[in-house]
Amino acid sequence: MKNSLIIYNGNITNEQKQFVGYITIKGDTITEVCPGQPSQETLDNADEKINALNALIMPGAIDDQVHFREPGLSEKATIQTESIAAIAGGVTSFMEMPNTTPATTSIEALNNKLQIAENTAYANYSFYIGAANNNADVIANIDPKTVAGVKIFMGSSTGDMLVDRTKTLERIFAEAPVLITTHCEDETIVQENLRQAYAKYGDDIPFEMHPIIRSNEACVKSTDKAIELALKYSAQLNVLHISTKEECSMFANNLPLDQKRITAEVCAHHLWFDSSAYPTLKGKMKCNPAIKTAADRDALRQALADGRLDIAATDHAPHTLEQKLAKYTSSPSGLPLVQHSLPMLMEIYNPMQVAQFMAHNPAIVYKVDKRGFLRPGYKADIAIVQKQLWTVEAQSLLYKCKWSPIEGSNLQYKVTHTILNGKIAYQNGIVNKTSFAQQLKFDR
Repeated sequence: MKNSLIIYNGNITNEQKQFVGYITIKGDTITEVCPGQPSQETLDNADEKINALNALIMPGAIDDQVHFREPGLSEKATIQTESIAAIAGGVTSFMEMPNTTPATTSIEALNNKLQIAENTAYANYSFYIGAANNNADVIANIDPKTVAGVKIFMGSSTGDMLVDRTKTLERIFAEAPVLITTHCEDETIVQENLRQAYAKYGDDIPFEMHPIIRSNEACVKSTDKAIELALKYSAQLNVLHISTKEECSMFANNLPLDQKRITAEVCAHHLWFDSSAYPTLKGKMKCNPAIKTAADRDALRQALADGRLDIAATDHAPHTLEQKLAKYTSSPSGLPLVQHSLPMLMEIYNPMQVAQFMAHNPAIVYKVDKRGFLRPGYKADIAIVQKQLWTVEAQSLLYKCKWSPIEGSNLQYKVTHTILNGKIAYQNGIVNKTSFAQQLKFDR
């Protein structure tokens, strides 16, 4: 196996700076990040070379929220298929959610996922332990250096993972040895809104009702409760997939990120779509929390730009196309986006901001060990991105479900290469058949 690599002539985009330069890599580690041109000797000494002329050289994205559906739901996706799609989109690391079958609410289930990933993942991997009403002891004893975090569904969820006992919630916030992440929607409000929709429309509820059923009020009330618990117990909290303008004002930008105890994430689809697309996309854009108004979307874009929201991710959650095309009450919630999230964000923000939201910030919030930055001594996880107009077409999709809500969209930036742990994992449409994935570690 070739052991050294140089990437040169590219526009290095890292830590709020851009400059033309080169990066040298030995094994799985970055050795140099330098401005200017490499010497001929440096070029000659590299086993492999990538001329990144006119391209951006960025840290690989870290997606802190994906659902890769394995075990138990592999007709929708697997760790292998979705991590391959991630690599093709410049996402080099993922943290996978616990609502699989069985749910990842025990150490045994967690270890099973780690074994699957060790054998089949194509991107760096970690997993959450899921909170339930009966596993607080398990959570209190997890290893903070190997577990991404605790996931609490404070609203509708899969199976028995809705945590609705106040004493259980308080114990988790008081005792969890890792960062807590939450899905915040108030279940009482959602169910009452759904009851009213049934009363009005029967079993033919239009998809346009989704953001009314899963309303701004439901999100705000639940997020407020999560923040209250985090403050009460001095817990580290990351509220996932913020979707409303009101929630943006609940988070602050008055501290450096590494000093924040309460942070927030926003997902690509909430930054991209607004509720005007429901009549066209229907179930293809149904997700929880719901995609809401253009005013909500614009507020989310601004809050991410000014540092009130911290991380941009996907909540990648594939279902079969047949399932998604069902009527509202049968169509499951969730969208596949991990292959396209980085180019999508590049349509909205400048490259330095995208590197901040998708690589630096998740590395800081989760304390990911030696990833998320282009620095000597760090793991060589790198995305090379070319400005190149292209169209998202069905035949290019690597998701097992083979559909995307952004099919037909024209994007201005395309990932041409993905370097994973110092090896070329993806190049110009071709995924390397050898996996170079490693388990993520956390410096906690």
